[in-house]
Amino acid sequence: MSQSDCLFCRIVAGEIPSEKVYEDDLVTAFKDINPAAPVHVLVVPKKHITSLAHVEEEDRALLGHVVLTLSRIAASQGLDGRGYRLVVNTGDEGGQTVGHIHFHLLGGRRMGWPPG
Repeated sequence: MSQSDCLFCRIVAGEIPSEKVYEDDLVTAFKDINPAAPVHVLVVPKKHITSLAHVEEEDRALLGHVVLTLSRIAASQGLDGRGYRLVVNTGDEGGQTVGHIHFHLLGGRRMGWPPG
């Protein structure tokens, strides 16, 4: 898939509207259009990486930034004292439906286990 065909690359580029909750030079975060919880934010690196299975050593700092950003967004959404879940789906059997690595931040309700 080329970046011009990637849904999340198009959202990052502003070609497709989204309800952004955070953006910096490395990531964009926006509300999921089909939320699975009262708070459901997707955090997407601006660099196109197909999935967690495609991460390279050069992506180490980027992924560290993503994790710090997720923590800050959780706090900004009032979840830091309540708890929340982070999900990264990888590949078809892992439930990944968009071929661009992304992180789901879910909160605002009790999360059950096991998921799915």
